[in-house]
Amino acid sequence: MTQTVTSPAPGVAVVRRPARVRLLWLLVVTAVLVLLVVASLTIGSRSVAWSDIVAALGGSTDNIGQAAVAKRIPRTVLALLVGAALGLAGAVMQGVTRNPLADPGILGVNMGASLAVVVGIAWFGIWTTMAFIWTAVAGAALAAVFVYAVGSLGQGGATPLKLALAGAATSAALSSFISAVVLPRGDISANVRSWQVGGVGGAGFGLITPVLPFLLVGAVVCLLSARSLNSLALGDELAAGLGERVALARATASLGAVLLCGGATAVAGPIAFVGLVVPHVCRLLVGVDHRWLLPFSALTGAGLVTAADVVGRVVARPEEIAVGIITALVGAPFFIAIVRRQKVREL
Repeated sequence: MTQTVTSPAPGVAVVRRPARVRLLWLLVVTAVLVLLVVASLTIGSRSVAWSDIVAALGGSTDNIGQAAVAKRIPRTVLALLVGAALGLAGAVMQGVTRNPLADPGILGVNMGASLAVVVGIAWFGIWTTMAFIWTAVAGAALAAVFVYAVGSLGQGGATPLKLALAGAATSAALSSFISAVVLPRGDISANVRSWQVGGVGGAGFGLITPVLPFLLVGAVVCLLSARSLNSLALGDELAAGLGERVALARATASLGAVLLCGGATAVAGPIAFVGLVVPHVCRLLVGVDHRWLLPFSALTGAGLVTAADVVGRVVARPEEIAVGIITALVGAPFFIAIVRRQKVREL
């Protein structure tokens, strides 16, 4: 059973789900995620037996099958972490801006992180994972501030339409800057372009461990911002009337999203559309309460990136298609559908 009420945004229906429906969907999403993890460990250029999977999970690499699974384990873990980070960051960004089109890719945050990393590699010779992460976080933060500042100019402040346009223009400009930096540098262009597509292939725990603190801190900050995001959904004036510090709430939630985006982009490249698609799907399942929406977005984002990685391995065997390409194929039509349906209104 669902209850439909009128949201603060005119003409937009808000569906609230009862707790038992949310718990049911939690079980479904968790079960699907477990199946996707099993598929990620099983499916690849070489098929493996269950005995090899169990042995590899125990640390054994005695045969080719076990060695293949051992390589897929960190790849699967990275897909789960990156997907959860991007899904959660997308839900937070949509809540902070009240923009149904908000997404780390569309708002230029991922591209800002990418440009910062590329400039760091080309001009400053950074090469450690930790340096990549700090540089990506700084670039993501600068891009987020710039897009929000540009989108806030003029009458009406930061409307969804202006933020979407500012983000799209900023992403295009930053992409051009990346090309300008990379093209003269033949020594780094191949690796940079491969990283720019976005993917989780070749991951190892040496890459995952340094980024974990950033993702954990970002996730905790975002999850603790759930009540504040619920207040912001009522409108700034009403939220302030309820005692919410609107500017502080926005800044705190945005900080968590920037940490997630910067960390995910540093280790996997700029994977687009995950943060756009996932929150909208989760709202259909559990409603608009951010206390449920945020963790669901993390779980669903983890599942989407893991599924995209599995699909990328299957459709072009023995070669692979990067995760970023698969998510773009899914996300681009979804983006168009949202624009047509929502007409870029506020959430």
